[in-house]
Amino acid sequence: MGFVASNSRKKEYGGIGGGGGLLKGLIRRKQVDSSQSNSSSSATSASHHRHHHQQLAKALTVPHLIAIGVGSTIGAGVYILVGTVAREHSGPALTFSFLIAGIAAALSAFCYAELASRCPSAGSAYHYSYICVGEGVAWLIGWALILEYTIGGSAVARGISPNLALLFGGADSLPVFLARQTIPGLGIVVDPCAAVLVFVVTGLLCVGIKESTMVQGIVTFANICAMIFVIVVGGYLGFRTGWPGYELPVGYFPFGADGMLAGASTVFFAYIGFDSVASTAEEVKNPQRDLPMGIGFALSICCTLYMLVSAVIVGLVPYYAMDPDTPISSAFASHGIKWAAYIITAGACTALCSTLMGSILPQPRILMAMARDGLLPSFFSDVSKQTQVPVKSTVVTGLLAGTLAFLMEVDQLAGMVSVGTLLAFTMVAISVLVLRYVPPDVVPLPPSFQDAIDSVNLQYGNAGSTGVIELDNAEVHLSSCESTPLLVCKETAAQHPLLKKAAANCCFVVNEDNRRKIAGWTIMLTCIGVLVLTSAASNVGLPSSVRYTLCGIGGVLLLSGLVVLTSIDQDEARHSFGHSGGFICPLVPLLPIACILINVYLLINLGSATWVRVSVWLVIGMIVYIFYGRTHSTLCDAVYVPAARVDEIYQSSVDLLA
Repeated sequence: MGFVASNSRKKEYGGIGGGGGLLKGLIRRKQVDSSQSNSSSSATSASHHRHHHQQLAKALTVPHLIAIGVGSTIGAGVYILVGTVAREHSGPALTFSFLIAGIAAALSAFCYAELASRCPSAGSAYHYSYICVGEGVAWLIGWALILEYTIGGSAVARGISPNLALLFGGADSLPVFLARQTIPGLGIVVDPCAAVLVFVVTGLLCVGIKESTMVQGIVTFANICAMIFVIVVGGYLGFRTGWPGYELPVGYFPFGADGMLAGASTVFFAYIGFDSVASTAEEVKNPQRDLPMGIGFALSICCTLYMLVSAVIVGLVPYYAMDPDTPISSAFASHGIKWAAYIITAGACTALCSTLMGSILPQPRILMAMARDGLLPSFFSDVSKQTQVPVKSTVVTGLLAGTLAFLMEVDQLAGMVSVGTLLAFTMVAISVLVLRYVPPDVVPLPPSFQDAIDSVNLQYGNAGSTGVIELDNAEVHLSSCESTPLLVCKETAAQHPLLKKAAANCCFVVNEDNRRKIAGWTIMLTCIGVLVLTSAASNVGLPSSVRYTLCGIGGVLLLSGLVVLTSIDQDEARHSFGHSGGFICPLVPLLPIACILINVYLLINLGSATWVRVSVWLVIGMIVYIFYGRTHSTLCDAVYVPAARVDEIYQSSVDLLA
């Protein structure tokens, strides 16, 4: 019996068959791009390997990634968010709310950093989910991210024209062809300025990743300068006036610790955006080093700026007197510096422009990754030979986002942006647990590798047929453990004392198989526990007895999962998973489980209206997958082989072609 799951033996080796049923399609996983497989596949013909598509340009370094991360994260929200959260939740403790939210975001950043350095291909969370969890979950993540980036880009674009108008003198100061107009009879408010900005950004992204990132860096630098102005000048005013916002009889925590935590939940969404860095992984020159550094530095810079700005503003004006719409401008105006409003408005405009670029940049790469895997038409996977960017996907993204920005008031849909991000954060944390405890032990290869598979299979079949092993200087004839059922190995060991060591090796396989089963079930039950706990804790309408019972059940499942995963060994195959030598997420399994808990809690609390809208989009996605993606997936006819033998099969393929 050979080691490979050829077409006639897929079921015997637990491999996932070809197109199969819907369930098999949902759980099939694709191969991770490792340095070994890439180097081996480069010697094979293009038809022999799925990486015959044109690669994106390797042009990005750490400064570029920081520009993308900071530019995508710091939007105009910070210029408004500080007033609302301080008035309603945190009070002067707003700085701590930003710190707690930053720590929570860092949990996701750690998980992203490991997966981005191990699997540096376009697609971000979609790509990681496809490798670690399965095609069905990956499709939903990719589909949700498409919605997130489209609506996010449109919403950001709609917010630019009012700020530009204020910058140039007032609400009616823009030229007529750029100003918002209401279509008579329909009541639709169109925004030509928003559409023009989306199209300009789309054109810039089509020029090249290095050029567009350089422009984003310049715009982001202008935004940071505006925030530094707020910090420096605001700090000077605070020291001169004695920080009136902190001299309050209610103290530093007027809403208590609960208010501070509620504020942290709200401002957490000011940190979403750093995942855009992971979407450019394929375009990074040295992904194992640069991606973790880019993600880490970007998040650190954003957290520091948020904390300093909030500390200054809540110190200048008592929290209850802050203007919820223009908190920073009104704080400076209350101290007689009305001209500062122009600098702050300019900062808001640059922040919005940078965020717009950060919103449109990842979506073409998500579309491209899904098209490469056959889940979307190949039209989206085309890469321009001149600019080495997915121009067709970028143009489609720009046209869709520009049309939405022109026609729709998308503010009410903004919550849908958070769903995509939080789902992605959750799946990335789950993928880290899968990578550490149950990484894929079978790998899909195209049917074109069948000759190489048969060749390697024959080699191991011949090796087993000799039936000769040497143990303690004695030759013993029997079938090797490699090709003999485990039960036979145990019986043979009982009859031949010289073979206890060989039998122990066979028993190790059984133990390892049990460990993987325990780990897999534990990860699943832990996620169920998180869902039960957060749902019950958030649903105050439930009877107290039911609510506390559900919280107890969820908490027990969560803590039990943490204890079990902590007490069992991680899989040795994790060391060779993907590209080695990159960032390693610390405190596994505690950190990923904490990340899952936080993100699921925030997802549950987004509101029913948001979930109804998102559900419609996800149902559409499921229909598209069933009727197109499932049958066109590149894994439909894949042959699954043990991961340990992939390099030998690649080498055999090279030898056969030579």
